[in-house]
Amino acid sequence: MRQPIKQVGIMGGTFDPIHCGHLLAAEQAREQAGLDEIWFMPTHVPPHKERESLTLAHHRLQMVQLAVSDHEVFRVTDVEFERKGPSYTYDTMTQLIRQFPDCRFSFIMGGDMVKILPKWYQYQELIHMVRFIGLARPGTELDLKSSEDVTYVEMPVWDISSTMIREKAAARKSIRYLVPDAVERYIKENRIYETFG
Repeated sequence: MRQPIKQVGIMGGTFDPIHCGHLLAAEQAREQAGLDEIWFMPTHVPPHKERESLTLAHHRLQMVQLAVSDHEVFRVTDVEFERKGPSYTYDTMTQLIRQFPDCRFSFIMGGDMVKILPKWYQYQELIHMVRFIGLARPGTELDLKSSEDVTYVEMPVWDISSTMIREKAAARKSIRYLVPDAVERYIKENRIYETFG
């Protein structure tokens, strides 16, 4: 008997560092879009960011693993670390679909990213491969007509960013409750952002 298709949401990003806003977004997408699992996928070489500015990949991966370890359906995949060159979503999803034929993938993204979605590499092919889930924050104006390829879920307002956390850590200010406790300890023990800025 064939196994039922597993609904998997992909949460990609540099996660430098992963923070509680990422986890909240993933949980909202999981619940509202009916996903069975969320796979967090740290980007190796993002096409839109300078490689030199990123924290080493193994630190970012470890922080994600620590952050999701206590959630029963959150997972981590290092699939983008296995390839050289920029991490294009099209290439990654092609690989995952081939590797996991019993999964249907959805790609979770911020509502603000929807505007530039048509500019993504191989966009026309990509929209037939995966479902896109956009995080719609209250008060955010979204042009729903131009984003018919996206399913929206509601996302509570929480103004938090990885940049803000890096800056606070560099200034030796508290990042408690902005990141999971285990991530906070990891950042301190490994002195990751002491030279940021």
